[in-house]
Amino acid sequence: MLTTPYPAPDVTLPQRPTPPRFLLAVLGSRPWLAVSAAVLGAVWLVPGAFLPLVVGDAIDRGIAGADTAELVGRIALIVGIGVGQAVFGGALMFAVVGMWLHGASTTQRLVATHVARLGGSLRAQAGSGEVLAISSSDLSRVGNVFEVSGRLLGSVVAFLAVGVALLSYSPLLAGVALVGVPLAVAGIGPLVAPIQRRVDAQRERRSAMSAVGADVVSGLRILRGVGGEQRFGERFRGASGHVRDTGMGVARAQSWLAAAEVVLPGLVTVATTWLGARLALAGDITAGELVAFYGASAFLAIPVTTATMATGDLASALVSAAKVCRLLSLRRQLPEPENPTSLPDGPLDVADPTTGLTAAAGELTVVDAGEHAEATMARLSRFTGDGRPALLSGVPTDRVGLPELRERVVHAHNQDVWFSGILADEFDAARRRGGDVDKALWAADADDILAGLPEGLGEYIGERGREVSGGQRQRLSLARALVTDADVLVLDEPTSAVDAHTEARITERVAALRRGRTTVVFAQSALWAAAADHVVTADDLMLDDRDTATETATEVPHR
Repeated sequence: MLTTPYPAPDVTLPQRPTPPRFLLAVLGSRPWLAVSAAVLGAVWLVPGAFLPLVVGDAIDRGIAGADTAELVGRIALIVGIGVGQAVFGGALMFAVVGMWLHGASTTQRLVATHVARLGGSLRAQAGSGEVLAISSSDLSRVGNVFEVSGRLLGSVVAFLAVGVALLSYSPLLAGVALVGVPLAVAGIGPLVAPIQRRVDAQRERRSAMSAVGADVVSGLRILRGVGGEQRFGERFRGASGHVRDTGMGVARAQSWLAAAEVVLPGLVTVATTWLGARLALAGDITAGELVAFYGASAFLAIPVTTATMATGDLASALVSAAKVCRLLSLRRQLPEPENPTSLPDGPLDVADPTTGLTAAAGELTVVDAGEHAEATMARLSRFTGDGRPALLSGVPTDRVGLPELRERVVHAHNQDVWFSGILADEFDAARRRGGDVDKALWAADADDILAGLPEGLGEYIGERGREVSGGQRQRLSLARALVTDADVLVLDEPTSAVDAHTEARITERVAALRRGRTTVVFAQSALWAAAADHVVTADDLMLDDRDTATETATEVPHR
């Protein structure tokens, strides 16, 4: 059972989102935050844009004009601009951090919600390394482009404000500054495409490395047992080396971009200063105006740097957003019926037309299907679309809405995964219609497990339940399945890891607890057969060798 710890964000995405549309949709879900960041970016940067002009005016009127009052007034204005920038800069920092959090957290919630909805369909369509790469690196890159967006809009406003002001002083110098700066930005543009390609390649290599790492960690015990630890270690080191090499390529491209951010605006500043000095010597502009032009041209490097930073962040964000969009475009392999049919109330009988298996409503049926058990269980609970759909009281499972089907029919696999957390939360998440935890623990003969835990149900259990033994984990998993109180409960070898005495108690107790509800147990145990109302063997079924092949296309429900 997969659950999300938070509600899905209120973001409307197209069925097949593209990276630009995805970023715009996330940005538009909090318009007030985007507007506040843009406004604060403007009010923070625009006063700084006019600061060189105020300084130049102070030189001409206060110093050159020997007007003390004008000088004091301009100094006060300069101090006011500095204080205002400090205040608005703090507010801007608060807003842009909020933008980063909004972009990253919204993306994370969209991905987590969609992955939960995909369920077992995810494994056949995307690797664990791809999902891990989105969570570990792509979220921050999406957040970065949101963080810089407010400052970018402020930079555009400041650039236009400075341009208009400079035109009133000298159209020639203003033209050099206003034309030179965009040309500098345009000169940086060709460096962005290689960065995007290299970031994309690095991202692919990182996903592959994460997938190798996940495979090694999940199979570490087996690898040690067969002596394959060194071989897989070398494989991981090789994948890590490829990521390092692509990372060096990204770093080289980014270093050229960083150099261009300094050199190209610097050339504009040098040209403006040289031309301004010639005009000042010719008497066309005053010394104060020369200082103002120098300061303004130097200030224009800030919008240019911000624009280039935004361009690089946008390139990385588009690459990451493309990966997110690919994941969000995945669909469940088991589609929802257009017009769902509701199941009848009460106990349900179960039938699998593919094998001829039938289980009477309200009875305990034990099935020995051998190697065909996995595929047969998947059909009964509709975790596969292979073969003819199973019938629940005559209703085909493919005509029942998946939410209702998962509510009424529970498939408890013996390899179900335990997430880390408080033990009681595992049972609370499994409880569907007021199932009794104490009775479920009793039926699974798990009371002694709780007695051995210092905190009982309040004990913290780590990922995959490694704090307990295999037999204890199997009994707790059975109790978790029983507490669902499902109308149809499908169990896969629920006592294969316990001793015969414990298994005998469990079979009797489960039969008593589940009396009046349909229970189908796939097991090869004589003790389960002794407690069953009906026993089905492989000879009673119409088995096909192709049936075992369906396991590769099965959505095995790992909880």
